[in-house]
Amino acid sequence: MSESASGVRGMTVASAFAGMRSVTPLVFRAGCPDCRGRFELAAGALRLAIGATSRTTFYSFTCPDCGASVRKPAGERIIELLTGGGVRTLRLHSTL
Repeated sequence: MSESASGVRGMTVASAFAGMRSVTPLVFRAGCPDCRGRFELAAGALRLAIGATSRTTFYSFTCPDCGASVRKPAGERIIELLTGGGVRTLRLHSTL
């Protein structure tokens, strides 16, 4: 560690991260209804849309095997898992 002119000890980046283990990226298992492919997707490959009803609440992704756009309904548990895992979320607002 180093000490600054004010007498406060600073911490180097190396010492701040010393002893940390590498973190395994979070992945989500998914399947394509078109090609029946099964795969794992990173949070960045998924999108979550939360609407006013169950019909307007869904997650989507592009199948890495066949390129199809996939859209699936998202219940409360799926919403919790995806938002907790860092999936980008779009909140749909009604135009009333």
